[in-house]
Amino acid sequence: MERDLVGLEQQSQAPDLWDDPQNAKKLMKRISDLRNEVEAWRALEKRVAYALELAELGDDSLQTELQAEADAIEPLVDQRELRTLLSGEYDSGDALLSINAGAGGTEAQDWAMMLQRMYLRWIEQQGYKSQILDLSEGEEAGIKSVTIGVEGAYAYGYLRAEKGVHRLVRISPYDASKRRHTSFAQVEVLPQVEDAEIDLDEKDLKIDTFLSSGAGGQSVQKNQTAIRITHVPSGVVASSQNERSQTQNRDNALKVLKARLLQIEREKASKEMAELRGDYQKTEWGSQIRSYVLHPYQMVKDHRTDHEAGNASGVLDGDITGFIEAYLRSQVGSKG
Repeated sequence: MERDLVGLEQQSQAPDLWDDPQNAKKLMKRISDLRNEVEAWRALEKRVAYALELAELGDDSLQTELQAEADAIEPLVDQRELRTLLSGEYDSGDALLSINAGAGGTEAQDWAMMLQRMYLRWIEQQGYKSQILDLSEGEEAGIKSVTIGVEGAYAYGYLRAEKGVHRLVRISPYDASKRRHTSFAQVEVLPQVEDAEIDLDEKDLKIDTFLSSGAGGQSVQKNQTAIRITHVPSGVVASSQNERSQTQNRDNALKVLKARLLQIEREKASKEMAELRGDYQKTEWGSQIRSYVLHPYQMVKDHRTDHEAGNASGVLDGDITGFIEAYLRSQVGSKG
């Protein structure tokens, strides 16, 4: 990381750096994120070295202080260890998170909105920035879908653990008979990519405009500012309607479209490699990764790792870090 930081800082000294403000800002952000990582590692290294020096004194009167320091250092080591698992090509960068309600009308759309709130709370707790790029509201309540841009160090690396189908079991507030309902929502997580990584031909794009009607209520102008872009060769569609101008919505829709096209390429390459190894398994939409049970008891369980929490309300308030960490550790055969 220190070698990378030196190289990036040298790039930042180029006299023509700010001729391209967008790339300059991205470079400066990468430098800032990397510097923070290096400083965190070095600070931990010094703290451990100091504790070892105290331990080597062999002074029994320092035992209580040493134990307290060891207890404080352990979670910091766990945190640093977890970062080493985020070594994928896009893990250190920003993310796009989409939530789509499953079948079930209002009940499923309300569940999708609950998930939106959960993730926005988690994003805020991590000190990340969020931007709702596109939102389609339900007719009666909840949302049909939402796409959220997430900016922050390792946002994609952490959030990729959330990709899959999420299942809710509860007494429905929309059922007069107070019966138990099961609802599903699909979570999609994509890395935000640089423009150079996906080369789009304008001739392959079909761009439509429509009335904005997303989040923001009266603050969103009800005119033709919303943008839907279709990549004709693949049929992939992306839309944005939460900004006031067509230009901003077009940029956001292109951002999502490029991320989805890159994901298709990555999944195709991954499938081909797995088939060559003979270990490819098809993943069906209906196989949920996590269940959230609110009745007759409270329990959230991840079916990939068996990690669970009894405080479902806390999880829905954004306390999902334990689930994310358990998944990341499971990917390298380590149970934490």
